[in-house]
Amino acid sequence: MKNTFSILFYPKRNDADKRGKALLYLRITVNGKRCEVSTQRKVDLSKWDSTKEFLQGKTASTRELNIHLNNIRTRLFKLYDKLQEENREVTAHMIKEMYLGRKKPEKMLLELFQEHNDQVNKLIGKDFSAGTAERYRTAKKHVTDYINRDYEKNDIPVKDVNHKFISGFEYYLKAVRKCSHNTAIKYVMNFKKIIRIAHANDWIAKDPFVNWKVRLKKVEREFLSADEIQQLLDTEFRISRLEHVRDIFVFCCFTGLAYADVKKLNKNDINKGIDGENWINTARTKTKSKANIPILPTAQMILDKYVESPYLINDRVLPVLTNQKMNAYLKEIAHISGIKKNLTTHLARHTFATTVTLTNGVSIESVSKMLGHKNLRTTQHYAKILNSRVSQDMQMLREKLKSQDESKLVKSKS
Repeated sequence: MKNTFSILFYPKRNDADKRGKALLYLRITVNGKRCEVSTQRKVDLSKWDSTKEFLQGKTASTRELNIHLNNIRTRLFKLYDKLQEENREVTAHMIKEMYLGRKKPEKMLLELFQEHNDQVNKLIGKDFSAGTAERYRTAKKHVTDYINRDYEKNDIPVKDVNHKFISGFEYYLKAVRKCSHNTAIKYVMNFKKIIRIAHANDWIAKDPFVNWKVRLKKVEREFLSADEIQQLLDTEFRISRLEHVRDIFVFCCFTGLAYADVKKLNKNDINKGIDGENWINTARTKTKSKANIPILPTAQMILDKYVESPYLINDRVLPVLTNQKMNAYLKEIAHISGIKKNLTTHLARHTFATTVTLTNGVSIESVSKMLGHKNLRTTQHYAKILNSRVSQDMQMLREKLKSQDESKLVKSKS
């Protein structure tokens, strides 16, 4: 936005004292609106040059006053230029308050977001995972793009965030960025944390999220069937890297480990259990909760296969590629194997929860513990989609009731 800006020094002649001296005032004008402030200095009206706005004369006190006025002018232009560069709304009153030091620079939204993200980056591996840090970076990028597009500014004061801004951001994510409903809501929730920080520090008087209601849509979680797992295992790959990625994926299918957990899995995480078999004892990267998982035969075979791999470092037990490469290669693996589902490293975790454990009669409590879930309700999402398990349970009930009916029939005949 283009502004008009001017500065004027003038003495209040009507308030001159007996010696002909009057207080010198400063007038700040922005877009035709002005405000005034005293410089706390008096000038001799007979020596004041209204055209050049300085005091005539060559005395030391005269030179000092003129230098002081020039410094004030320079300072005011710097304040104005700073507000202009930040593409912020500029008013005469705002510049006056900043000049007097009574008005601290407003907390800017994207500056605050970046401060938060910098702190998260420093705490990766302690309080936050690398994935969480990446999501906050992406969320900030989306907010930045939204402000540039819809507000035509580089940043806005955090106090200007209101319900309209939040609703507009959600719409932008869905309509412009083409995010799914749940993905959009998660980015808004990342943004909400920044607003909560501002509210907690009294940088804003009211939480604009008060009337914003979040509703995530239920999503059917994909997983591989037993036949599809076998299909993967039976597929021969001519390229060794694809076989390598397939093996890591299958290992996750039989352990339920998330990508971050299998990547950091090392020899110290594998111990003998009370049953004499190998178990994985590790803390989940995401939640820090303990996960204790018995190593099933298929998973053990994969560990044995890579025990001599030259790519193992820092006592790791499997040579895991980056998540980006893993997911990219899994697309190739799905195509070659004839599997129509979207293979991702996280789909392997879903497969463990459903096909490998719950379908085979493992209790939901045990599955929850192995997955490292803090809440049983999280695990229940997997149980809801197992129609095959429901079918098996009902078939058992049918046979039981049928047996009882037949027994009653025999007794009645006798």
